[in-house]
Amino acid sequence: MTGTEATTKIRPANTADAAAIAHIHMTSRAVTMPYLRPQRRDHAQVTRWIEEVVLASCRTWVAVRDGEVVGYAALEGDMLEHLYLRPDIRRQGVGTLLLDEVRRHSPDGLSLYVFQSNVEARAFYERHGFTVFDTDDGQRNMEKLPDMTLRWTPYDAHR
Repeated sequence: MTGTEATTKIRPANTADAAAIAHIHMTSRAVTMPYLRPQRRDHAQVTRWIEEVVLASCRTWVAVRDGEVVGYAALEGDMLEHLYLRPDIRRQGVGTLLLDEVRRHSPDGLSLYVFQSNVEARAFYERHGFTVFDTDDGQRNMEKLPDMTLRWTPYDAHR
């Protein structure tokens, strides 16, 4: 077990986590996706969206290290809607821990959307067995940026 796995715990999210999740969501998008337009919603509005939409419609988990929420993942059906980390803890195994938890709850497979220009995220998911299912010119997302659907199917689902 690595130090990250020993000190980072994954647990179901609750409404008390909403403000921390909103902060991670906003900060991560600003740092890792500079090609997106600046966020028009403030922290309170994003927190409300996390409470009323994400936590209400998705199974959501948080990664907790030293008592602080450092990342989250949200699953709706077999679609990974969100997986975001605090920028300062990227590349420390936390994203893998969250993804592993989501996959445990997706025995028949998992899909997600990723912007085509998000090379780092695409590489992360490809390292974890995701393949390109389709591509789109941006008409299906509100940012209007070309994206792709990635799909992971567990070995046992092919039998």
